[in-house]
Amino acid sequence: MAIRKIKLTVQYDGSRYSGWQTQPGKRTIQSELVNAVSNLIGEQIPVHGASRTDAGVSALGQTALIELVDCPIPTENFPNALNGRLPRDIVITSAEEVSKQFDLLGGVKSKLYRYTIHTGRYRPVLKLNQCWHLHQKLDVDAMNKAAQLLVGKKDFKSFATAADKRKSSVRTIFRCEVTSKDKYIYIDVEGDGFLYNMVRNIVGTLVDIGNGRWQSEKITEILEAKTRTAAGRLAPPEGLCLMWIKY
Repeated sequence: MAIRKIKLTVQYDGSRYSGWQTQPGKRTIQSELVNAVSNLIGEQIPVHGASRTDAGVSALGQTALIELVDCPIPTENFPNALNGRLPRDIVITSAEEVSKQFDLLGGVKSKLYRYTIHTGRYRPVLKLNQCWHLHQKLDVDAMNKAAQLLVGKKDFKSFATAADKRKSSVRTIFRCEVTSKDKYIYIDVEGDGFLYNMVRNIVGTLVDIGNGRWQSEKITEILEAKTRTAAGRLAPPEGLCLMWIKY
């Protein structure tokens, strides 16, 4: 039997879903993909994801993996075939056959998340599902200065939700930048992996620095505390987007 591993790149607007992972009685990205793939192949096919995005979080570069046995469909046909079976807010942008040794989780070198904040007076009604509307004056330079203190291999326990029970909270952040354009602020965080709610907790803390609650140097104190209560607020999920995953 010929076994093929197909790597899919997936984009989705997560605002109407209860996150990536399949959950009983809830609509999720993974369950929609399983339904589409199974309908195409004619049997139940599992779909695995490289990142378990939360409810409300979107993606432009999620990676999914399916394994098929004796399937005659050409790899390049999968995007069109699956997109016709998916809701309009989920789309497959590429399909690539990978080796049997491909490791969906262990092979990840880095991921980039982008968080978008809108600081204008009025809600951007056409973009509410992809940003945090926060009508405040934020010091972008102070936020970016603080963000640089997060770069490197560090213990990010203070930025993980208390429900995160993973053995190690050490992660490496390769890049953390805060930029602005017009009424929008963008926070890009690239790392080798992330704890549960880590990026949203980082964003909330940077906002607390941007509005003057704390100085930029507060980040060092928060990291050393190794407790969630030391960090700032949890930013809402709507502004978060998984931009890409590199292998």
